[in-house]
Amino acid sequence: MQYTKRDWRNRNRIKTAQGPLWLSVPVHASGRSSLIHEATIEDGQWAQKHLQSFLHHYKKAPAFEAVYPALQELYAKAADLRRLIDVNRLFLDWICGYLGIPTVLSSSLDYQGHGTKTERLLSLCLQAGATLYLSGPAAKDYLDESQFAAHGIAVAWMSYAGYPEYPQLYPPFDHAVTALDLILNTGEAAATYLERHPAGA
Repeated sequence: MQYTKRDWRNRNRIKTAQGPLWLSVPVHASGRSSLIHEATIEDGQWAQKHLQSFLHHYKKAPAFEAVYPALQELYAKAADLRRLIDVNRLFLDWICGYLGIPTVLSSSLDYQGHGTKTERLLSLCLQAGATLYLSGPAAKDYLDESQFAAHGIAVAWMSYAGYPEYPQLYPPFDHAVTALDLILNTGEAAATYLERHPAGA
């Protein structure tokens, strides 16, 4: 898929006493037609900058001392990588492991996608043997659910509502931050906050 600037692909937010702060991975994408897997990292200094931000803003977090050494190892590995997708996969694998999420991850590069938008997504789902496609809400503007239904694949829309608040530094609470915020604030209890509750429950 096409790489888009000023998006979540190369950056995420942390909490600070002054409000949310973006942490970005500086990438080079050649032109408007650049694909996500072609985006390369401009330099390795970003990793140390991120670690300094975590040290400065999370040193008072309850699980900081237990988690920070693992973050140092994680960022040391990430600093040696040159493709953004490899950095993202490294962090995804680590976070899933920490939270006990057993989902098998794969990349669209593992398949032969064809067509655009709905057609491409459908082709990937068919090759993966999917029976359900979970999509972000923004895709409602273009995704044709009838094409999925014609192939026996249900479409569900992700909702980010209903997740419980957890003890977080620097109130008021903000859900729109990195999962590392959850881990640094709650440590081994982090996975218990992934259980969503119906509105009003």
